[in-house]
Amino acid sequence: MKSVADPISCDSSTRRSFLAHSSHGIGAAALWHLLARDGFAAQPHFAPRAKNVIFLFMMGGPSQVDLFDPKPKMAAMHGQPMPKSILGSAKKSATGGVLETVMASPRKFARHGQCGMEFSELLPHTAALADEICMIRSMHCEQSNHDPAQLLLHCGTPLFGNPSMGAWVNYGLGSVSQNLPGYLVMLSDDTHGLEGAGAALWGSGFMPSTYRGVTFRGSGDPILHLSNPRGISTATQRARLDALRDLNSMNQQRTGDAEIASRIAAYEMAFRMQSAAPDLIDLSGESEATREMYGLNRDTTRAFGTNCLLARRMVERGVRFVHLVHSSWDHHGKLTERLKHNCEMTDQGAAALLKDLKQRGLLDDTLVIWAGEFGRTPMGEVRRGVNGDGRDHHPNAFTIWMAGGGVKRGHVHGATDDFGYGVVSAPVHVHDLQATILHLLGINHEQLTYRHAGRDYRLTDVHGHVVKEVLA
Repeated sequence: MKSVADPISCDSSTRRSFLAHSSHGIGAAALWHLLARDGFAAQPHFAPRAKNVIFLFMMGGPSQVDLFDPKPKMAAMHGQPMPKSILGSAKKSATGGVLETVMASPRKFARHGQCGMEFSELLPHTAALADEICMIRSMHCEQSNHDPAQLLLHCGTPLFGNPSMGAWVNYGLGSVSQNLPGYLVMLSDDTHGLEGAGAALWGSGFMPSTYRGVTFRGSGDPILHLSNPRGISTATQRARLDALRDLNSMNQQRTGDAEIASRIAAYEMAFRMQSAAPDLIDLSGESEATREMYGLNRDTTRAFGTNCLLARRMVERGVRFVHLVHSSWDHHGKLTERLKHNCEMTDQGAAALLKDLKQRGLLDDTLVIWAGEFGRTPMGEVRRGVNGDGRDHHPNAFTIWMAGGGVKRGHVHGATDDFGYGVVSAPVHVHDLQATILHLLGINHEQLTYRHAGRDYRLTDVHGHVVKEVLA
């Protein structure tokens, strides 16, 4: 059962009664925004460790053996066939590359912080905050292609059409902010562009669209078409929206269309955002030291650093789930060059976000997650068009990290074999990660459900266990 108490009993006014009773409660989406303004809020199942989430999604699959999971034995076997005891019967990857020859990482690893956590030289800024980080080296899943793996990580299923994690959190807990959506998304990419499952990763699936992530831009109009046209005053816009609301309400009463309720809520939220959103992206009040810390003064780090700074400003204003998407980490070739470039773009901003949240007293209440959809093979990729300086998709074992929001600090969970090919201790499936994230937000993942097409759905489907070993 969903965590929020039945909101219908909270208010009996005509407008809210209409929204609440329209077509098996589909008006709840619009009703939420009305109730939130009057102080009503969804309640978690138990005391949460975190109130907000910032999800740094590294689309494409970062290489764990070049960033987080050092394997010194690979150096001695560089260029040699992978041991059959490790490789087993696997001879080719999902994309057709031959998987036989060990490719040792050329990256130097060192221990950092009092905890001694190991990081690659490519992540000096993140490494400096090792004592704040909980690293999981034993992640795994079954999906070896981008779209299904990304969907599994975000939506709990490799199929299109299900709500994303942010939508589930927005549905279960709502937004603390009255003037901003509960779920905001920001994109950044390198010259190779965004690939994969796209907007489905922040969509609402079969839920009303009011729960989906709203794409936010760091310059210009924060949200496309948010500003009023020239000559339209605030009073005129308000009068138009009132008329649209009345017409939409009558139409919903006649048709029972779930999306009409979402449209009502969207118009009301957009009106409030016309003043809140421009203020959010106005960084003029940030100190020069803060701008420098996030890398806003350098071309390479500016885009991702700006999004990280905006993420901090969003959680300060009560946005529940902030989703940063950076692409592309899909390094089938030119690994040495492209991995270094991606790290140069993202390392400083991610570290600055943790540092800034901590110094402002926000990190304890904010769960920060850094993850890709899978990792990369410990073998070099050899196939048409690839020169060997690359790694293929690898779902069997990869690394993610979390910080703040109730997770252990300076902790490494799980381990892989001598080649980073398979998990050898404390495995964590993607569904376990999702269950743990919801747990940190005070949600029992088995109880947060949504009725659709005759069955109760949940983010973790029929799977998932909270990874208690990573909880503080």
